[in-house]
Amino acid sequence: MKKELLCACALAIASPVVLAQTYPSKPIRLIVPFPPGGANDIVARIVNTKLPQLLGQNLIIDNRAGAGGNIGTEIAAKSPPDGYTLLIANNALTANVSLYSKLPYDPFKQFVPIAMGGTSPNMVVVHPSLPAHSIKELVALAKARPGQITFASPGPGTPSHLAGELFRARTGSNILHVPYKGAGPLMVDQIGGHVMLSFTAPIVSWPHVQSGKLRALAVTTEKRWSGMPDLPTVAEAGYPGFDVFLWVAFFAPAGTPREIVDRLANDIGRVLQMPDIKERFAVQGIETSSINSPQALAAFLKKDFDLWDKLIKERGIKLD
Repeated sequence: MKKELLCACALAIASPVVLAQTYPSKPIRLIVPFPPGGANDIVARIVNTKLPQLLGQNLIIDNRAGAGGNIGTEIAAKSPPDGYTLLIANNALTANVSLYSKLPYDPFKQFVPIAMGGTSPNMVVVHPSLPAHSIKELVALAKARPGQITFASPGPGTPSHLAGELFRARTGSNILHVPYKGAGPLMVDQIGGHVMLSFTAPIVSWPHVQSGKLRALAVTTEKRWSGMPDLPTVAEAGYPGFDVFLWVAFFAPAGTPREIVDRLANDIGRVLQMPDIKERFAVQGIETSSINSPQALAAFLKKDFDLWDKLIKERGIKLD
C-alpha cells in the first residue's frame, strides 16, 4: 500500500511535465465565431500555416458564425477544458457583455486568455465630396450640420460602430449611424456617396483610399499605423486618449491546464514573430501586438471591457 501511495504521489507531481510533453496528441479545433473572410478568420488561417509544425498536430478551423459572435463563443465556452477546443475572438467578447441583456456565457469566468493574435486600427475615412481634410475640419463640419453627416458600420455593436460612437462622444459630433449587413455593402454605398463617413479597418478601406475613391483622415489608435505612417491619429488632432482598435486573440475554456495554456501561448508567440507571418499580416493591415503573455492579455481585456461598458451605457446601445 505504501509503495502504491508513493507511486501515485510521484505521478501526481510529474503529471504537469508529462502533460506538457504529450500534448497535443490529436488535432485541435479552433472555433472562429464569424464567417470566413473577416479579421478573426484571416488571423486564424495565417497562423494555421505555421502553428501545426510547432504543435505536431493539425489545427482545424471551424467557422460558427451568428448572433454577433455569440453562437460560436458559447460552443467554445461549453467545450471540455482539455486544450483540444480553442476560440479566436475579437472585441465582441468584451463588448457583448454590455450590448446584450443576457449572454449564454461569461467571457471572464468561462475562458482563459492564451495570446493576442493581432491588432488593426480603424481608419477614419470620408467620401471625397465631403469638404473635410482633417479630423478638426470633420468635427467642425459635423457640429455645423448636426445629424446630417452619416457614418456607416458593418452592423450594430461591431468594432467599427463602437469606434464611431466613441468618436461621437469624445468630439461632441452629432453624426448619424447607418448600420449595414457587412463591410462589403458598406463600402459600396460609401464609395457611391450614399454615406459620408466610416471607421473601418484597413483591410476594408485601404484599397479604396489608395485608389482615391475615399479619403483617409486619421487612424483611431494611439500610435500611427505603419501602413500609412503619414496619416495622423485622432489623438494628434486634439483628442488625447483616443486609442481604439480591432483586436483578435486566442482563448481556451476555463479549467484548461496551465501547462497547455503556456505551451499554446509560447508556440503562437513564436509563429507571430516569424518574418513571413508579419509580412502576411501587414498586407491585411494587421500588426502583431506587445501584449505577448496570457497575463498581459487578461489585464488588457479588463481595460477593454471597462471602456466599452462605459460607452455602451452612456449611449444606451442595446442589441436585444
